[in-house]
Amino acid sequence: MRSPVWCVASGALLLLLCKLWMIDGAGKERTCTEGDYYYEYTECDSSGSRWRAAIPHNPGACVGLPEPVRGTECTFSCKAGEFLEMSAQECTRCAAGSYSLGSGIRFDQWDSMPAGFSSLATALENSPHRDDTVTCNSSSWVPHGSYLESNRDECTVSLIYAVHLKKQGSVSFEYQYPDNNLLFEFFIQNDQCQEMDQTADTKWLKLSNQGEWATHTVNLKSGTNIMYWRTGGIVVGAKAVKPVLLKNIQIEGVAYTSECFPCKPGTFSRVPGSSSCEPCPRDTYSGHGASSCTSCNTTTQYADEGSAICKDRPPCSKKDYFNIHTACDNEGKTQIIYKWNEPKICLENVTGAEALPPGGKREPCPPCNPGFYNNETAICSPCPHGTYSDGIKPCQLCPAGTEPTLGYEYKWWNVLPANMKTSCFNVGNSKCDGLNGWEVAGDHIQSGAGSSDNDYLILSVHIPGFKLPTSMSSQSGTEFGRITFEFETLCTADCEFYFMMDVNRKSTTVVESWERSKTRQTYTHVLTKNASVSYTWAFQRTNQPSDVRRYVNDVARIYSITVSNAVDGVSSECRACALSTQPSSSACVPCPPGHYIDPHTSQCTECPRNTYLVSQATPGPKACKPCGPGSQSSKDHRLCYSDCHFTHTDGNLTLTFDFSSLGSVGTLMNGPSFTSKGTKYFHLFNISLCGGQDQLALCKDNVTDLSISDSQSERGEGANAVKTFICQSTIIPASGRGFNTALTSQSINLADTFLGTTTENTYEGIRVRPELYPQTSKKVPDVNFFFRSLEPTSSCESGRSAVVTVRCNPDRSTKGELSVPSTCPAGTCDGCTFNFLWESSGACPTCTEQDYHRIEGACKGGQQDLLYVWTEPKVCMGGVSLPEKKTVPCEGMEFWVRLGAGLGAFTAVLLVSLTCYFWKKNKRLEYKYSRLVMSANKECEMPGADSCAVMEGENEGDMEDEVVYSKPSLLGKLKAIASKGNGESYENMQLNSSRSKALVWS
Repeated sequence: MRSPVWCVASGALLLLLCKLWMIDGAGKERTCTEGDYYYEYTECDSSGSRWRAAIPHNPGACVGLPEPVRGTECTFSCKAGEFLEMSAQECTRCAAGSYSLGSGIRFDQWDSMPAGFSSLATALENSPHRDDTVTCNSSSWVPHGSYLESNRDECTVSLIYAVHLKKQGSVSFEYQYPDNNLLFEFFIQNDQCQEMDQTADTKWLKLSNQGEWATHTVNLKSGTNIMYWRTGGIVVGAKAVKPVLLKNIQIEGVAYTSECFPCKPGTFSRVPGSSSCEPCPRDTYSGHGASSCTSCNTTTQYADEGSAICKDRPPCSKKDYFNIHTACDNEGKTQIIYKWNEPKICLENVTGAEALPPGGKREPCPPCNPGFYNNETAICSPCPHGTYSDGIKPCQLCPAGTEPTLGYEYKWWNVLPANMKTSCFNVGNSKCDGLNGWEVAGDHIQSGAGSSDNDYLILSVHIPGFKLPTSMSSQSGTEFGRITFEFETLCTADCEFYFMMDVNRKSTTVVESWERSKTRQTYTHVLTKNASVSYTWAFQRTNQPSDVRRYVNDVARIYSITVSNAVDGVSSECRACALSTQPSSSACVPCPPGHYIDPHTSQCTECPRNTYLVSQATPGPKACKPCGPGSQSSKDHRLCYSDCHFTHTDGNLTLTFDFSSLGSVGTLMNGPSFTSKGTKYFHLFNISLCGGQDQLALCKDNVTDLSISDSQSERGEGANAVKTFICQSTIIPASGRGFNTALTSQSINLADTFLGTTTENTYEGIRVRPELYPQTSKKVPDVNFFFRSLEPTSSCESGRSAVVTVRCNPDRSTKGELSVPSTCPAGTCDGCTFNFLWESSGACPTCTEQDYHRIEGACKGGQQDLLYVWTEPKVCMGGVSLPEKKTVPCEGMEFWVRLGAGLGAFTAVLLVSLTCYFWKKNKRLEYKYSRLVMSANKECEMPGADSCAVMEGENEGDMEDEVVYSKPSLLGKLKAIASKGNGESYENMQLNSSRSKALVWS
């Protein structure tokens, strides 16, 4: 009984034999030779077997093809330096001038795109104007001889290569990835277009140092593997991104190699069985498949390492030499000398050649750098531990009560410091290797000539760690050390100057960069954790491929570099320290957190309440700086923060705010925004409005720093994780870019210092712009939170600043809503000051008794309801609550009506009685008056009156008497009524006569 496997194999063989028989029968009688056919293996069956068959180059051209024979096992492969000779099915060594990887293939020549590789640009789907076609047809991976270069725009471009492996293997390649504005990923798919399982650190490539090649290796499974190298930029503004460079792609795990690969021009292999080819030495060259290199005529020609041809030497020019300061001699003298750029490729003794200038005059050497001494020799040596020097005077011990400060201060550049290195890197050009990237020049150090204009000229210093002064060693402050350098750039081309940092040798990141010419300026970077750090400066005259030196006069100069608290540093000065309280001890002791050193007592003293300690300040009370308005200091006096409470007083009105309901961190994603080619992106802002160190905002990249753990990232320990008061990240959505998830990159710190809270529009030089926001009719003032970042940038020399305006809006939720000005959708109008508006009902002041009033209900049945309601519009939250409804006793309207009627009746009766009384009194008065008149006309025995009649001849009018009646007051009448019972009743009346005085009767 035959097995199914045997049947399948036999069937495949019969089909192949039938095909070959048909081809053989259709041909002529000429017998086939070895040049008429080639061997190939059939597909492997399920048992792992295959057949070797001869395939004619021109079907039907000859007869007599060799019969198929059983082939080697499908997993069979030769060693490196060998190939499988198909006729004998045996491994054979490669001849000289060729090489083989055995079971692998290598791509190291990129004059053109090798067979099997393709470049595919992804059409943009995020563009807001779909009709305005913004294509990426011109975006692709471009061969440049020894390497491939990616696109420089934001288009997503994939380099694709498919390989079928008979066994498990691997792929490795070298790359340069210096710019995090460009996203770079490598992933693998199977023949079903399903992405293979990969960890994040194998999919997303780490950033590399400027000019340095990094290696990446990924394991491959047997079967079909489709490999993708994909890039996509985030081009915001006019600044171009640095492309990704790729070279030396090597794939292991192919079944066999049926032939050896010839060495490419400029390389050779001198012995059979080579697994690689060596580059030709300098001033030699080789052609295709060379087993040795041929020397150039060095008198008139030259060749760089790995050259395929010799070039003629040009006449020397001023671009072919540079000047340096010699080392100090035994007499303490130095001079400027001129040297040819190495390797020297120009001719001196030809017409038009520039001669090497003579050296300058011998001059006194500059002093040693602080912390060093020369001891009357030509070499500056570091001061012994525990001593200090300013570089001029000898080393000496620190006075009592002080300790030496550690660090480096380089301001004289007669020789390159021992802990510094300089080098030159060139993309795809080895002639830069071995050259000095920077040259010392007395009072500065400057970039060297290099071998071409696109060389990276590297200067680096390694700091193994940091050590705080003894008195500050217990301070868990925000600063362990800082580096400050003074520089300038003079450029005519598109030069760029980089300052980079590598923490714990994990990943190099660009801290800051400057383009084109920059005036002499100072830059400071603060390190907030103790770690091993390498600081690197790189200068590139142009990022365009170049093999010549046209911009050799473009230069970067560094005048001084200062590193504080370096653990292996020297001491240039002494710092006051705190002394032990033991009488017999003079040792320096650490101060508790938040304590400063009292210079009078040399003891630790805690900073006053609501002040923070400036670690780099001069010891004394002034080292404690007061916190701003509306803020308080942490317990250890490290920083100031808002506790979410604020009080504002305006005249007799006091408003109290509680912002705790807004949450510890607010998030705002504005946009979308679009690049020039339509790529959609967002800006994500995280804002910590109030709270201390444990409630800061966190921004992190999910692309460029995947070597750290999630716990480290949560603590903000990654090179691309930012933990501060306000931070910003750039978000690229997954749609339209071919990515499986949204990408977060370019996390930056916008504010790491809280200045204060106030209702004023200006504070500490930062101005709020209320005109950027919609006007509000509410009587509650806006509350402004002021922040600042003390770290300067190339565009913001004083650092960035931010203002969060918190506005009471009862129509919003308690959490509220963050927004940026509509005229500045990026949150900033000038790139340095960021403005945010946070509207929330939780931003309204706390309610008080003045925010509600009482309404009295009707009195029913002797009971009355008292209600309390909020004054509209209500612009307060929390605080006091409305009092409960009250019911109180009351008097109804009938009682008050009866009381009023009774009082009215009493008043009417009283008025009538008084009227009658006075009428009666008036009648009595008239009666008495008439009696008086009558008695006056009679002749009576009244003495003193000659006559009461009118004499003849007298004018009656002249004799007219006037009776004057004096009316008593109401009080007098009441008294008269009271005295009526005593019989004492009298009235006064005055009679006025024209001839005599008035007569008064009583």
